[in-house]
Amino acid sequence: MTADKPYLVQPAAGVYAYVQPDGGWCLNNAGFVSDGGRTLLVDTAATERRALALREAVTATGAPLPRTVVNTHHHGDHTYGNGVFAPQALVLGHDNARAEQLAAGHQLEMIWPSTDFGAIEITAPDLTYSDRLTLHVGDTQVRVLHPGVAHTTGDSVVWLPRQRVVFTGDLVFAGGTPFLAMGSLAGSLRALELLRSLDAETVVPGHGPLTDASAYDATERYLRYVAELAREGRAAGLTPLETARRADLGEFAAWRESERLVANLHRAYAELAGEPEGVPLDIPGVLQDMTVMNGGTPLLCHA
Repeated sequence: MTADKPYLVQPAAGVYAYVQPDGGWCLNNAGFVSDGGRTLLVDTAATERRALALREAVTATGAPLPRTVVNTHHHGDHTYGNGVFAPQALVLGHDNARAEQLAAGHQLEMIWPSTDFGAIEITAPDLTYSDRLTLHVGDTQVRVLHPGVAHTTGDSVVWLPRQRVVFTGDLVFAGGTPFLAMGSLAGSLRALELLRSLDAETVVPGHGPLTDASAYDATERYLRYVAELAREGRAAGLTPLETARRADLGEFAAWRESERLVANLHRAYAELAGEPEGVPLDIPGVLQDMTVMNGGTPLLCHA
């Protein structure tokens, strides 16, 4: 467990980002919007303890508990805490996010059996959408947009046009390595164009500190780097792991979870082979390759 404590940032009146340092595996960001009478929450947390701390952070601002929770995608670090807020709150997500969450079940416990996740009840979205929808929290308009297959098949972007604040979910990792194993490289590049079109002033990433639109450029450079590595490695007959182990990460070497490179190469290889975007990969095999890239040390859940 990291010694760094979660903290709140208020980029606009009634808008809060809840940041969990250091943003590594299992330490996601959340956020909420409140007019003092009602509250909308964006994502929850990976463990019962952390979800309860998030609930306390909401009420400590004077905001009421949320009546709506929007999940940016299905991964457990963003959704395991849904049950702490339901049934008082309605949980909303993309059609695919609901299906993927139910299919994944208690996947994080299987990946990290020594982590104390607490009493987690898988609580999938009650309400789903396919393309976009708009919610209102008082006079604040909240637009929920599906960018297509990107980080996962069921991502949602939460955009506040008046405040010019965007919650990107895991389309952006500030200071961390993107993760495409359950999504698409090509789709992630398209998602960045959607994010750019919003012209946000404040970007709340899925992991890491708040940032701005410059994060899109850094993410794009990394994705294009992965695409080129994949083309070269596949043409040379190398496996994703062989390609990753020979790679020079350059400017991306300091980003957290650099072992994700091999997972991203698996995705890029699949797309080069003509597989559909988001087609399921051999996740146990991908996790094993990431462990090798991590020096043989199993990945660590920081929650």
